[in-house]
Amino acid sequence: MAAINAGVQSVMASFSSWRGTKMHGSHDLLTGVLKRHWGFDGFVVGDWDGHAKVAGCTAVKCPQSMSAGLDMFMAPTGWKALFNSTLDAARSGAIPMTRLDDAVRRILRVKMRAGLFEAGAPSSRPLAGHYELLGGAAHRALAREAVAKSMVLLKDTGVLPIRRGGRVLVTGDGADSVAKQSGGWTLTWQGTGTHPEHFPHAQSIFAGIREVARYGGGDAELSRTGEYAIKPDVAIVVFGEDPYAEFQGDRADLLFDDAHGALATMRRLKSEGVPVVAVFLSGRPLWVNRHLNAADAFVAGWLPGSEGGGIADVLYGRRMLTGRLSFSWPAQAGGAPLNSGDTGYAPLFPFGFGLKPGRHAWKVLSERSGVDESPPVAVGPLFADGRATGGRLLQIDGANDSPQTVTGSGNNGSVAVRPVDRERQEDAREIVWSGRSRGTLLVANLRPQDLGPQSPTVTLTLRVDRAPTAPTSLEMRCGQGCVGKRDVTAALTRLAGRGWTTFSMPLSCLIGADLHKATAPFAMTTSGEMRLSISSISLQPSQGEPCS
Repeated sequence: MAAINAGVQSVMASFSSWRGTKMHGSHDLLTGVLKRHWGFDGFVVGDWDGHAKVAGCTAVKCPQSMSAGLDMFMAPTGWKALFNSTLDAARSGAIPMTRLDDAVRRILRVKMRAGLFEAGAPSSRPLAGHYELLGGAAHRALAREAVAKSMVLLKDTGVLPIRRGGRVLVTGDGADSVAKQSGGWTLTWQGTGTHPEHFPHAQSIFAGIREVARYGGGDAELSRTGEYAIKPDVAIVVFGEDPYAEFQGDRADLLFDDAHGALATMRRLKSEGVPVVAVFLSGRPLWVNRHLNAADAFVAGWLPGSEGGGIADVLYGRRMLTGRLSFSWPAQAGGAPLNSGDTGYAPLFPFGFGLKPGRHAWKVLSERSGVDESPPVAVGPLFADGRATGGRLLQIDGANDSPQTVTGSGNNGSVAVRPVDRERQEDAREIVWSGRSRGTLLVANLRPQDLGPQSPTVTLTLRVDRAPTAPTSLEMRCGQGCVGKRDVTAALTRLAGRGWTTFSMPLSCLIGADLHKATAPFAMTTSGEMRLSISSISLQPSQGEPCS
């Protein structure tokens, strides 16, 4: 209501349901509450094929949604068929003409208010063609200031601000990654599948630290592993969540998944007498008590985007640290996050919390997360909704001789992965083996897993878009030099062209597998060309399936 009173002109219908009715089909909410009761006179736009989720609708036919109050469909794939079916529905009376007129009137009203009919073509407007203004110095300076003002200091035992003339070690998987510090909804939907050259004028956090350090007469060294030749005066460890957007960032708890080993690096540096400043990159507060205990100073850096220098400005005291928490920080990893005023509100750091640099007392936090952190269960999903599950990693291996973790798109020359749609937006992955060299798709555990007692079956829901052109093996990896294999070339060839189907194989059929120490319960390797689309991979109780 506050947004409507402030003049918002468009409202997007949600994918969610209210009392069993999809929002895209809810006349009570879209028309009754939003338009009539609240007096909203702008237009309601749908989400990505959200109308297709309404009972009785498809992506290309849904008069129910417009009748409920949707004014503009979002139809990414079948727009023409949807247009024709909507036109037919209007002609037949399935969509009342008064409702169609109202939708058109609302869209035109918003365009008129925005001045679009008088503005002329974009190419005719005053600043058209002045591309030098994009990313101009003034704009970048403002963005850098915003980064500095958004940071929140959660802990400092006296190491901030960093002495400008000192020697600084910078490490962590987020230290020199503009993609990671930018998150999702950037150059790609999930913020993945990009490379440094895709951000030509951006500054990583390390680059910003090096700039400020050298300006003050010091120096900064980047170390991917956290190792060093000369002991630094302080280490800055930049780590956090891998990029995500929308439902692919959904999680069952608030436990930070330290897939890249930041905690181990921090603890080692501390044991070597190096003060540690932690910069945590995330789109939300997460439970990181262990990392808080291991750090001498801890900064919530959120997602600073293209201006990593804003973080350096604060760490070195060039700008005042004024940020305050806009969300409460959780004391436990389990349960729904609580907000100020909720019953049982007892956060680790409350809404509005934020320190200034200096020596602050610190009481060691409990490192019991409150959630089950035991190794993954022996049966259940390995991959679903476009992502590996249970803290596992979806990876590709091949031409670069090193497994590369994929959360959206990825390509190492041997294997390319990209999101595709099966039942909803980007809920599956297409995997293409180029045939240039041996390539592998795998789902890796963070820790070895004992599958021996269950001896499960791996089951894939997949579509074979192109049959393998060379021998292809289903594998399970079990540590250094340990790989179980089974040739599945013929089986995949039989499935080619049959659409979405399932394929299962007992892990006990994989020759050479040690089920007691599974490091990657699923892998598929070929040196030829092949194209698959996969929507799910799971481990299921074995039903005595044959090894074929």
